Amino acid sequence: MAKLYFNYSTMNAGKSTTLLQSSFNYQERGMRPFLFTAAIDDRYGVGKIASRIGLQSEARLFSADTNLYDIVVTETRNHPVDCVMIDEAQFLTKEQVFQLTEITDKLKIPVLAYGLRTDFQGNLFEGSQYLLAWADELRELKTICHCGKKATMVIRVNEDGQPVREGAQKEIGGNDRYVALCRLHFKEAVHK
Repeated sequence: MAKLYFNYSTMNAGKSTTLLQSSFNYQERGMRPFLFTAAIDDRYGVGKIASRIGLQSEARLFSADTNLYDIVVTETRNHPVDCVMIDEAQFLTKEQVFQLTEITDKLKIPVLAYGLRTDFQGNLFEGSQYLLAWADELRELKTICHCGKKATMVIRVNEDGQPVREGAQKEIGGNDRYVALCRLHFKEAVHK
């Protein structure tokens, strides 16, 4: 039975690495995963999913107006699709998360979505909100705060490493812009 999985975490927990490892496992067994990544994130090149440890793969881009269901239906007409994998799933819209449920329920293809749960202000992303509500299975990938506790939050920092408390929800960056923290240290950084 196909399911919709949401693998979520804060920054630096290995979401992209885990996605790429899962994709490799499918390929190693002669199966075909179909990968999507957010068009907004081109840090590693357009149409690429890359991990900080050097793994990478080509992927189909999605933006807010992309119909994921239609793309997968078209793709299955030409080649079998054994699994759909979504990187940067926090950038999905409510409608796109619904489309993922349709891929799972109507096409009987498992969907593995990987993304952040919350933004730098502690608010849910739209895609994450609906994945948390509609996914069949939720899996938390863990990383740690500088204090050694589990990191569940992320802050955005400026060039001087100081917390940024305001700004657009969507801003692409890596370790130079974001720091994963436990809730205690998140509150200390954001609510000073």
